[in-house]
Amino acid sequence: MKIAFVGKGGSGKTTLSSLFIRHLAANEAHVVAVDADINQHLGAALGLDDEEAAALPAMGAQLPLIKDYLRGSNSRIASVETMIKTTPPGEGSRLLRVREDNPVYDACARTIRLDDGDIRLMATGPFTESDLGVACYHSKVGAVELCLNHLVDGPDEYVVVDMTAGSDSFASGMFTRFDMTFLVAEPTRKGVSVYRQYKEYARDFGVALNVVGNKVQGQDDLDFLRAEVGDDLLVSVGHSDWVRAMEKGRPARFELLEADNRMALQALQDAAEDSYGQRDWERYTRQMVHFHLKNAESWGNEKTGADLAAQVDPSFVLDERSARAGAAQTV
Repeated sequence: MKIAFVGKGGSGKTTLSSLFIRHLAANEAHVVAVDADINQHLGAALGLDDEEAAALPAMGAQLPLIKDYLRGSNSRIASVETMIKTTPPGEGSRLLRVREDNPVYDACARTIRLDDGDIRLMATGPFTESDLGVACYHSKVGAVELCLNHLVDGPDEYVVVDMTAGSDSFASGMFTRFDMTFLVAEPTRKGVSVYRQYKEYARDFGVALNVVGNKVQGQDDLDFLRAEVGDDLLVSVGHSDWVRAMEKGRPARFELLEADNRMALQALQDAAEDSYGQRDWERYTRQMVHFHLKNAESWGNEKTGADLAAQVDPSFVLDERSARAGAAQTV
């Protein structure tokens, strides 16, 4: 399952995504975690020290390698230079799978050992002063979008993406790349404002959205969230001494996380697993093509000097069968 965590800055989005990743690892799921936030804090939330977090490879810096690998023998893509962040796969493209080893993971992922299992962690890379005036953050996140467009995952496989804060995700089609989006909201007017924006955009694309109430201190907070988001409120999370110790750099073993919070994380996993049965690969592929054609017309054709609409393979549907076919081609 492809899972996104979104929310306004300071909502606890990164903390909750890291707890969910730990919970999945404890339940023996296979996990690829991706830090796609403009502020790169997921590594630290998963227990890396400052030096280890800074040493994570940046996906944005490996974009030529990513494009070259994913392009494979797809004859519709004239060159790596004509691939953009929305380029869809077709016959001959290489696809990514959660459990495999491949050059993309070799270059961009690092194995992180948690209390109850290992996960792969990838990061877009931070937006630095040297990027000002010459790049936007979406050029870095584009590496994540391209990988998601070429990724096929099955049951008990998770790709968990900590997204950039606010509604910035709607600047591209990446918000449609997920089976489930968990929106982290505090019980405040500002806390639910991003929810309203996300809900409006998500409605037109069939995006599955659940709200996770965070920093909920009592019944009044819970009533406020229910009044504001209605049935989209899946679960709420309150104060955690375990999280406070983690933020001080002194986490206890994950098994000691408060029982109420463990139950909340299980509710997230249950919702994610339910979404797998609702998966519509044909719609997923149509949306991928939709945003590619929009990007091609608005800026991609001019930037690359190519007709990027010709990259669309009308007979190709990204699904688990195409992953098996792609694996057979690369053997």
